[in-house]
Amino acid sequence: MKALVLERLPHRFAAARVASSVLGSGRGVGVGPLRLVETEQPALPGAGWHRVRTLLAGICGSDLATLDGTSSRWFEPLVSFPFVPGHEVVGVVEGGHLDGRRVVLEPVLGCEARDIRPLCAACAAGRKGSCERIAFGHLHPGLQTGYCADTGGGWSESFVAHESQLHLVPDELSDEAAVLVEPVACALHGALRARIGAGERVVVLGAGTLGLACVAALRRLVLPATLIVAAKHPVQRRFAAGLGADQVVEPGELARAVRRETGSLAVTRSGGTIERLTGGADVVLDCVGSAGSLEESLAVVRPGGRIVMVGMPGHVRVDLTPLWQREVELVGAYAYGVEERPEGKRSTFELATELVAAASLEQLVSARYPLIRHEEAVRHAAEAGRRGAVKVVFDLRRRDDARAGTDWRHGEQALG
Repeated sequence: MKALVLERLPHRFAAARVASSVLGSGRGVGVGPLRLVETEQPALPGAGWHRVRTLLAGICGSDLATLDGTSSRWFEPLVSFPFVPGHEVVGVVEGGHLDGRRVVLEPVLGCEARDIRPLCAACAAGRKGSCERIAFGHLHPGLQTGYCADTGGGWSESFVAHESQLHLVPDELSDEAAVLVEPVACALHGALRARIGAGERVVVLGAGTLGLACVAALRRLVLPATLIVAAKHPVQRRFAAGLGADQVVEPGELARAVRRETGSLAVTRSGGTIERLTGGADVVLDCVGSAGSLEESLAVVRPGGRIVMVGMPGHVRVDLTPLWQREVELVGAYAYGVEERPEGKRSTFELATELVAAASLEQLVSARYPLIRHEEAVRHAAEAGRRGAVKVVFDLRRRDDARAGTDWRHGEQALG
């Protein structure tokens, strides 16, 4: 089968890091450790495992950080090489009692997938994203499918997954909608981790896939009094407004917008540039994960407010004095599991599937590429906002698949 394989090649990681730092994210893919190869399908690791044929697989910000050579070294003990990237996946099960069923992958390789008994406390409670055993059991280390040598990943024609990782896709949901369930689950979990109360003012900083999905989740599941979104690119601002933001501003205008909304005073630099607010928003969801976005979040959140890190941060250098002096709460939001809802505990993926359908989030899928054009696809994903796109995916559907609608002779296809 064809697969994009990432090998442990330090010199190629170094080359990718240099290229991405000089030329921009995604520009190092041609000199990095990712290769398109013909390889054997991964073996089924044991009972309860299934082979899945990939239909669509998304390119995530964490994938880009890995390919750029900029991801945190924290992850080094939690991955195994060589691995096939790709954890945002919709596919079709081949064989067994689920044969022919379309599924979405919940990629965390928790205790059940690793055949570890008893389950750790997090897995027993349904919080697989907090599994304590992701480097143990009968599989090689791998915090998720897409980072584990034994499972393969979505950037290939086929991979293997444990039954505990698979969620059936409703017939009425398109492949484009289904491929967004995993990133939407991440965003939805972050929105609920924010614990937003009635009447609170909320900022979403960043409007890529995660940020826009957060807007959709906040508007349909949380209902803040006011929702302000900082979006860098026109396509992001258009989607944010359509998904329910009350105000959408460019990043440089965020502090002024929050000041107007909250009646806060402003501490300014010479020339009148706002440095920080004395009050601010009740909650900020940082969907970027950079030093700059965290500094901006600290500048516009009120004393005693809350910042939720939804975007994956790397190694950042930030002055945390305001976190201390203003008693701001900094909360991480990683992955998914179960969520507390008024009707009781619900699977994050179940809620995300409903949200994708209700908000028509398939509109965020902007371009599709075959594996053979992976360098173009990665560059497009890295420059998505600037190029008028949101989510870029690999399309591995057969041309005779009625859902595909993509002629690979033309390569990229914009949707919507």
